[in-house]
Amino acid sequence: MDVSMSFSQDMDDEYEKLIRRMNPPRVVIDNDSCKNATVIRVDSANEYGILLEVVQILTDLNLTITKAYISSDGGWFMDVFNVTDQDGNKVTDEVVLDYIQKSLGPEACFSTPMRTIGVTPSTDSTVIELTGCDRPGLLSELTAVLTHLRCSVLNAEVWTHNTRAAAVMQVTDDSTGCAISDPERLSRIKNLLRNVLKGSNTPREAKTVLSHGEVHTDRRLHQMMFEDRDYEHRAVVDDDSSSIQDERQRPDVCVDNWLDKDYSVVTVRCKDRPKLLFDTVCTLTDMQYVVFHGSVDTEGTEAYQEYYVRHIDGSPVKSEAEKQRVIQCLEAAINRRVSEGLKLELCTTDRVGLLSNVTRIFRENSLTVTRAEVKTKGGKALNTFYVSDASGYSIDAKTIDAIRQTIGQTILKVKNNPEEQQQRQKPPSQESPTRFLFGGLFKSKSFVNFGLVRSYS
Repeated sequence: MDVSMSFSQDMDDEYEKLIRRMNPPRVVIDNDSCKNATVIRVDSANEYGILLEVVQILTDLNLTITKAYISSDGGWFMDVFNVTDQDGNKVTDEVVLDYIQKSLGPEACFSTPMRTIGVTPSTDSTVIELTGCDRPGLLSELTAVLTHLRCSVLNAEVWTHNTRAAAVMQVTDDSTGCAISDPERLSRIKNLLRNVLKGSNTPREAKTVLSHGEVHTDRRLHQMMFEDRDYEHRAVVDDDSSSIQDERQRPDVCVDNWLDKDYSVVTVRCKDRPKLLFDTVCTLTDMQYVVFHGSVDTEGTEAYQEYYVRHIDGSPVKSEAEKQRVIQCLEAAINRRVSEGLKLELCTTDRVGLLSNVTRIFRENSLTVTRAEVKTKGGKALNTFYVSDASGYSIDAKTIDAIRQTIGQTILKVKNNPEEQQQRQKPPSQESPTRFLFGGLFKSKSFVNFGLVRSYS
């Protein structure tokens, strides 16, 4: 049976290669026809997932997609994207333009996952995937455990949403700088990290996965949180003003059926931000919906997206329950990456335990980390944290000054003013558990939970 299935798969792969050779992808990059953006036209034989792969490549290059026109009905994929660089200018970098041509043109292979800038090879490191219930001090505990186990964090991305947390980390042995291969040591790392995640006594399962291979971090985080069903959880709010604010910021997602054409029409209206298109297309793809037609307009501060979709089995949305699930999943995909709080950037020489020390200092100053991106390059640590006050108030500028004095004024920089942060006037006695997120055990300097974890060893 396995031999038969393998033979069938090989035949399908050869057929797809033949189709591509007969109809090679064509990419046209136009910097003349549009005044404010570079226009990229992609024509190719159509196959499932191709839209996500194209959007992923453009997003991984840190390009902003301001408009898009999508058409993939029948056997042909024809899309147009208006893109700019991070400064809002046309894309003129020849290296970037050449990369787009090679990645989307005849040299590309859409039948296998594309090797894009955002795909991190991990043959020289160990990938750790974590999902579980968020609670105060979780990131500090996890990184302290990794330091205790002689693991150096090379890269990491941490998301929190609706009381759930997910992280993808690349680690190496701190003495060799190589991937960790010893089965017993890997098992111990996995078990201890799972013990940390279970520390909140939640009935929901904590999950720890270790692997060696290529990973697209953003894609995996969406998949992990989708599998963890974070879309089923609503953030807890404690007063009417917070509830009104939550509704005002909530994305407007609608799903209607166009019965004459057997399409479901999905519309999204929300505040624009980087990678928004990737997040929505990624979620529709992971839910096994195919986008046949669509349009995107993200000019100004608002974004509008419209998709004509069918399930991979060819049917539109069949029930009210399915409709609500699509809405909830898209809302979750949009909100996972929303950057609430004060943005802090850290740049310094990398060293073992750096991430653990920094998150401990945040915790001791009653700051919570709502999202984090950790990178190392050329021996330098380049980390970005979004932090909020654990009590729900706006962050006191004196607190930030104290933290910068401890870490280093030139090492830790504030990217937006604490006085400009959104006011969240909640007394300490009415804190929401979602305000803790990945942050503070408040100002307690005793690492109680870490001591408990170490007792398992």
